[in-house]
Amino acid sequence: MKKVSEYLFLWALGGTIYYEFEMIFRGFSHWSMFVLGGICLCFIAWQGKMVHWRDPLWRQTVRCVIFVAAGEFFTGIIVNKWLRLNVWDYSDQPMQLFGQVCVPFLIIFSGLCVIGIFLSSFLLHILYGEEKPSFHIL
Repeated sequence: MKKVSEYLFLWALGGTIYYEFEMIFRGFSHWSMFVLGGICLCFIAWQGKMVHWRDPLWRQTVRCVIFVAAGEFFTGIIVNKWLRLNVWDYSDQPMQLFGQVCVPFLIIFSGLCVIGIFLSSFLLHILYGEEKPSFHIL
């Protein structure tokens, strides 16, 4: 039951942070971004726990950015292309793929992933007594 509580907490926190991030910088968001943000923070925490937070920070960040990019892409295909809700479109951005993901936003997401790695590791340690994180830059 503790694990369910941890991941529900992380999902709600990740969803809220991502939704609010979009509200601040875009002026609007969509419920699908709440769901995706929550899933991403759960993955960020899960991958860190799997390596006991000991992989170099850059490697954890790369793993997380790949997951976030895949999540954004597949969510975009479903929400924007199949359901035609047109929540976002990166077609005017450089190095984009079908208007669903682009390199400039992946760079921004990499910073959010680093924040997510630190936030999730310390919150899990403080609130749930999980292993104390030990980060290595290289």
